[in-house]
Amino acid sequence: MSVSRQKKVYLPTATRKNQYITIGFPLTDEYLNAYSDLETCYDEFSKLVYQLAEKQELYNVHVVTTDKLPMVRYHSEAYCLTTDEQLRFFYNPAHHEANRLHSVAGFRARKLRIVFLATGNDLRSNSAEFHSHVQKFIIELKPLLPVKNVPIKVRDHQHISYDFFAKAKGLKETYGYKLRAVDSRYHRRHCELPENVSTLNYVTINIPVDRRIKKQLLASDTTDFTSVYQKVCDKFIEATKSKQLNRVAVVANGKIPLVRNSKYEQLTSTNEFQMVGFDPNAESPEPICHWDANKLVDVFRFVIVAGKSDETDEGYGRFMNQVEEAIRVFTNEFDIDKEHADVILRFHQHISYKA
Repeated sequence: MSVSRQKKVYLPTATRKNQYITIGFPLTDEYLNAYSDLETCYDEFSKLVYQLAEKQELYNVHVVTTDKLPMVRYHSEAYCLTTDEQLRFFYNPAHHEANRLHSVAGFRARKLRIVFLATGNDLRSNSAEFHSHVQKFIIELKPLLPVKNVPIKVRDHQHISYDFFAKAKGLKETYGYKLRAVDSRYHRRHCELPENVSTLNYVTINIPVDRRIKKQLLASDTTDFTSVYQKVCDKFIEATKSKQLNRVAVVANGKIPLVRNSKYEQLTSTNEFQMVGFDPNAESPEPICHWDANKLVDVFRFVIVAGKSDETDEGYGRFMNQVEEAIRVFTNEFDIDKEHADVILRFHQHISYKA
């Protein structure tokens, strides 16, 4: 492979792109005392948010007062699903717009949170402009709040997702991505960020545990799945190490892996989320494996985190090529129906900072 091709990763043209930005701050007694009651606080805050968002051409905006974590995925129809811990947004950025308050009567949130979903086409090319609009929104919002100097946290989430076996399904056409770092892309497009920005880049891989895999891995009377999960973990770690990928995790307990920078955040898992912490500056951390030996999960979930050495001036194209090579080695160990099973890879890029 030529040097120029190594700098890019060639993904299916059907690759989906998402971007959403959340901002939030604590709902303190001082803030709440400015209103007659909780519902009035939420209502007045959401009205202010929608008014300012319209001025900044932000057209899909949600106020969340349930303390549930937003999760965003592409879908041809727009809808929102809620669980005990998640608020899942499904939408098509090219077509869907919304303003909605997500609240529960009588529930006092720990934080007031706003979720901005990117709209339009070419989300990745326009990501810096979208972020700039949110920055201008914050500047206008701050002096209009009843409490001054509230500590606002900004989180910018971007990911691209695709079926690893798209070619086996006849989708041959690809497009080359350099996958530049977010702060680098923003600087080139004159969207300035503060000095202290936390960044995280990683890949998640979901492999469904269908009948073919079960037949390969399980005896008919299996009740303790320790050996099954150990085998999967060993093969995954072996495949990733062969491609110099050392920051990896395997989650097989029914929970969704939530990747965080362990250098800055305290990590506590929940009923729905498995916290996976990595310090991008650590060169060779121990692999992380979480499984529940008493049950067989529907999906094996894997994480590969990029370190500082994986970032080049050109981007994360080389890193993603290594990831694809490792996943190819790993999946060849199993009897996967490539023409029908969807093995979804997502490349995530996150930045966060205090505004």
